Amino acid sequence: MIRDHAVPRPVRSALALFGVAGAVSLAGCATADAGGAGAASDTSAGYADGTYSASGAYQTPESVESVEVTVTLEDDVITAVEVVGDPQARESQRYQSQFIGGIADEVVGKRIDEISVSRVAGSSLTSGGFNKAIEQIKGEAAA
Repeated sequence: MIRDHAVPRPVRSALALFGVAGAVSLAGCATADAGGAGAASDTSAGYADGTYSASGAYQTPESVESVEVTVTLEDDVITAVEVVGDPQARESQRYQSQFIGGIADEVVGKRIDEISVSRVAGSSLTSGGFNKAIEQIKGEAAA
């Protein structure tokens, strides 16, 4: 049977193309929603309780320095922190000492995933080494 009143071929092709594009768009929305729901339910990293240590290096204008960081975790919260420096330059000795004197006030009592230290007691470069050590600790403590 041949229909003489059918929709012209270019119009049918355009409609088919819109249909495919719409289906692809809806599929993309479904994927984004599924990912968003998974991310929302994954708010707790679930770190194992315990005491962890790691070192973190950082660059100063004079040298490469490092700090040894030890934290105690309970329910993903830092309950104690100890930082030990090994300054190679005299300037670093001063800044590491200031950092060590103030870091407990910045991180104890906070969830480990929520801390990102940028400056403690005037020391900003030491924070880079500290944050690197915390990332290592998070990797070790991940359940």
